[in-house]
Amino acid sequence: MEVFMKRWLLRISAMAALFLSSMGCDSLMTGLPPAGDDFETPFEGLSHDLNLAFAEGDENFEHAFTAAEGLGPIFNNNACGACHPGDGRGTPELGFYRFSRLDDMALGEGGAQHQDKALPGIPLEILPAGVETSLRMPPPVFGVGLIEAIPVETILENEDPDDADGDGISGRANMVQAPDFVPAWHVGGGEGPQLGRFSRKAQVSSLLEQVAAAYQQDMGVTSDFIPEENPHHQAGGVAIGDNVPDPEIPASTVLETLIYVRLLAPPARGEKTDEVGLGEEKFTEIGCAACHIPSLKTGENPIAELSEVEAHLYSDLLLHDMGPGLADGRADGMADGREWRTAPLWGTRLVADFLGGEAFYLHDGRATSLREAIELHGGEAEKSKDRFGALSENDKQALIVFLKSL
Repeated sequence: MEVFMKRWLLRISAMAALFLSSMGCDSLMTGLPPAGDDFETPFEGLSHDLNLAFAEGDENFEHAFTAAEGLGPIFNNNACGACHPGDGRGTPELGFYRFSRLDDMALGEGGAQHQDKALPGIPLEILPAGVETSLRMPPPVFGVGLIEAIPVETILENEDPDDADGDGISGRANMVQAPDFVPAWHVGGGEGPQLGRFSRKAQVSSLLEQVAAAYQQDMGVTSDFIPEENPHHQAGGVAIGDNVPDPEIPASTVLETLIYVRLLAPPARGEKTDEVGLGEEKFTEIGCAACHIPSLKTGENPIAELSEVEAHLYSDLLLHDMGPGLADGRADGMADGREWRTAPLWGTRLVADFLGGEAFYLHDGRATSLREAIELHGGEAEKSKDRFGALSENDKQALIVFLKSL
């Protein structure tokens, strides 16, 4: 009923806008962004049923939980959309800390993630002593359906762990163990090592795990998939004070949200000017495209819009050593403390539009300009960074303009 009410209100709003425009009141109205200039649009051509499922999942994504609905008792935020403004990336202030010991994950002392908020009367979680911490900025959620649809073999084709071709690039896959609740027929599920493709270190193999864990870790909301509350180090075990029976949401809510993010289309590319074309040439010439591969093709998929199409993500989805400057000392699956998954670049042109006019880049948001982000690259990207530094100012600017067209 809420979905149909929302659609009815949208129609009424559109009619009102047309009426006011005809009366000379268009200066009072706030226009919609141009087509392709947002992160919240589904793929074009979806069936009626998929559009309905998208709308239902959208409601879940924006829903702000209360304590009476199971929020907490410790958490990072109260809604999916609160960490992902407009379904894009978050800010350092919206980020959270992942932590571990060098010898073992501190799972019994607060889980792998630090929750910095708590319900009234619940003590705040304190990081255990002697752990490695890593600030993680929430990544964008659009386009993950395309990433999910890329065949394993397509991603593995770009592996070169021993740098056999001698180009200094040695990307490798993060093979991880999927949770028991992810079935074998689901992408990234099943027994044995599975290809990680989601999150900052590609330590998550399936969208189902990504969504279910976000509910439990980020909001403290348990589900049929993860029915246990977060461990609470400050309380010496599982936190007390949450009186809502577990699981707090059914599997259907998690699956509706999963469908929503799966169907979120990446934003459209910007205009390809002569300067953009020059920047793209330099991007490839200095070696950036060796890791930020312009596109990977999806395989057969029951959703036609995701089936056998080019995903222009500008990433190989593999792990790369990014040098000591970006190292966080924290392992995730097979990824070590210097390795990160190549960040997709689609949507770069709109980053600042969804963050109050200020852009943040890299895993922790330390870079506030694309030039700064490039200059912080190291490890396998050191040569490309040096080549960027050797470009003329005109070519540097063209490369930045190209990135801002993605």
